[in-house]
Amino acid sequence: MSSGSDLYLGLMSGTSLDGVDLAIVDFSNSWPVVLHCLTEPYADSMTHRIQELIRAPNITIDALCQLDVEIAEFYVEVVHQALAVASISSDSIIAIGSHGQTIHHNPEQIPRFTLQIGDPNILCAGTGITTVADFRRRDMALGGQGAPLAPAFHQRVFQSSDKSRIIINIGGIANITHLPTDTEEQITGFDTGPGNTLMNYWISRHLNKSFDDKGAWAAAGEVDTKLLKGIISGEPYFLQKPPKSTGTEYFNPQWLDKFLSEERRPVDIQATLLELTAQTIVMGINCLEALADECYICGGGVHNEKLLKRLQTLLPNTTVQSTASLGINPDYVEAIAFAWLARQTINQQPGNLPAVTKAKAPAILGGIFQKTCTNSRF
Repeated sequence: MSSGSDLYLGLMSGTSLDGVDLAIVDFSNSWPVVLHCLTEPYADSMTHRIQELIRAPNITIDALCQLDVEIAEFYVEVVHQALAVASISSDSIIAIGSHGQTIHHNPEQIPRFTLQIGDPNILCAGTGITTVADFRRRDMALGGQGAPLAPAFHQRVFQSSDKSRIIINIGGIANITHLPTDTEEQITGFDTGPGNTLMNYWISRHLNKSFDDKGAWAAAGEVDTKLLKGIISGEPYFLQKPPKSTGTEYFNPQWLDKFLSEERRPVDIQATLLELTAQTIVMGINCLEALADECYICGGGVHNEKLLKRLQTLLPNTTVQSTASLGINPDYVEAIAFAWLARQTINQQPGNLPAVTKAKAPAILGGIFQKTCTNSRF
């Protein structure tokens, strides 16, 4: 590795609860260069236990602490695996940016709080790499939502002086970032509501599959317009003005069950849930009161062909395509973003956008867990 390299490693475990995305990124040039990336799924048992923590009204300290350790140990294994495959030494990595696994995110509740687990002490000790983690709580301490944090990175890499753009990230939860052509204008970003989470839950329940491949099952059903209208009109979050953020602890099976009082074909409910995701994303875009020339999709939802077709239909005057067309793999945008956020923190630069989160001020995010200095004298 050249002496001029500027390597960071990003880890992102999202609301889809499917595992961890990893990206090793070189920021030494004007454009981030991804040297290696991978996705490592959680074991089914771990996914199930995370879901239990998120959905349960009460959890035990033992269950929370055990998963905090086990997720961190899992991250350590994944980092070692990636470094070995990429033939990159741990000493070459300046820092790891670890998002952790969100268990609860409640920016509207009093007191307001957010919690991500995956102990960064274990991650730092197990990899020998300085680790930056706990990115969201500094923003919340300053009155912000603590989310979304990716818009600052979107601004850094995707903003264009020629075309106004919207970045749509479709993970378990969907969020959007509006990037105007004028760099003096404020960036806007917020969570629009469910992305893949309800569709994943529904197909798991009925077909024992973890996701709807290409949206094929949804495409085989018919949208129940009565149910769709009832869900949209019955959920205040969809009409709430930004800033706003949410999570799978809110949009979960219990939330969905409130609207399913009548017997319906499961395939039609899947079609309706896909339409719900598409329409609420577009509702979010429409509330911006700003025209966008281009929309770029990232996150797992980029592989749902039916969903992307619906978004293009609902946005007839806007080009809808993957961030791959801009040179960034759509599956790893957020992992790259957290590598970048770690770099911001290490370099004492802010990582949030107050215009997005409504924090009182820009903030250096997260805590730094410094690797052990082997030649220290006590």
